[in-house]
Amino acid sequence: MSRPASPLFAFAVASLGIAIFSSMDAVMKGLVLALGAYNALTWRMMAGIVASGVPYALSRPKRPSRAAMRLHLLRAAVSAVMTLLFFWGLGRVPMAQAIALAFIAPIIALFLAAWLLKERITRVTIIATALAFAGVVLILFGQAQAQLGREAFWGAIAILVSAVAYAWNIILMRQQSLVAGALEVAFYQSLFIFVVFLFAAPWLLELPSVEHAPAIVLAAVLATMSLFLLSWAYARAEANYLAPTEYTGFLWATLWGWVVFDEGVSLFTVAGAALIVGGCIIAARRRDHAPVADTEAQI
Repeated sequence: MSRPASPLFAFAVASLGIAIFSSMDAVMKGLVLALGAYNALTWRMMAGIVASGVPYALSRPKRPSRAAMRLHLLRAAVSAVMTLLFFWGLGRVPMAQAIALAFIAPIIALFLAAWLLKERITRVTIIATALAFAGVVLILFGQAQAQLGREAFWGAIAILVSAVAYAWNIILMRQQSLVAGALEVAFYQSLFIFVVFLFAAPWLLELPSVEHAPAIVLAAVLATMSLFLLSWAYARAEANYLAPTEYTGFLWATLWGWVVFDEGVSLFTVAGAALIVGGCIIAARRRDHAPVADTEAQI
C-alpha cells in the first residue's frame, strides 16, 4: 500500500499534518464554544464526508478489503469517543494545556501494546511512565493554582480519558495505513464517525446558524488534509519514528491559543509538558521493541 519514500520526508509530512490538525483544533474550539462539542463534531463530520469523499470517488477506488473495513469501523468507534471527550475538554481548558495532557497517549500506548500485542513492560517503561505522570500532576497543580474552576478540572479529566482512546488510536492508525490508502482512510473515518454520532441525533442534534457554516467547512477541510497527510506518512515510516511529530502540536496550540483566544501559558504547563515529552522520548529509545503483530490477529 506504500511507495518508497525518505523517512525524513515522511517525518516532514507528518509534522505538516500535525500543524494542520492543530489549526483545526483552534477552529473547532470556537465551534465547541458556540455549538457544543456534539453538534460541532457532528456537523464537521458531515462536511468531512464531502471533503474526503469527492477526491476518494475521483480516484476510482477499489472495494475495501474485509480486513480494512473492520479496521475502519473499529478505529471510527474509538475515534468517536476520543474526539468527543477531547473537544468537550478543549472547550473548558486552554489549548496548550489540553495538548500537553494529551501527550500522555504514547505512554499509555506502551501498556496497550503489552495487552494487545503481548509486548513486555520493562523498567524503562515504568520510569518513563513515572515521569509522564509527574508531568500530568504538575499541569493539574498549575491549573489549581490558576483557579480555572471546576469546569476546567473536568475538562482536563475528559482530555486524559480521551488520551487513553488516542493511545489505542495510534496502534490502529499504523495497522490501518498498512492495508488501506490515505484517501480511503480519510473518507471512511469521516463517514463512520458521523454514523456513530447520528445515534444521539434525535436528542442532541441542532441545526447551526448560517454564520457557523464557513468554520464548519474549514474544520472539515483541515481535518481531511491532516488525516490524509498522517495516513500517507504512517504508511511509509514506523510509528515509533513518527511519534515525536505529535509534540510539535504543543507549539501550534500555544500559538493559536494566544492569537485566537488570548490564552497564556503557565510555567506549570510548560514544565509538565517537558516531563511528559521526556517520558515519551525515554520510552521510545528502549531497545526491546516487539515486532508489530499480524494485522488480522488484532482486529
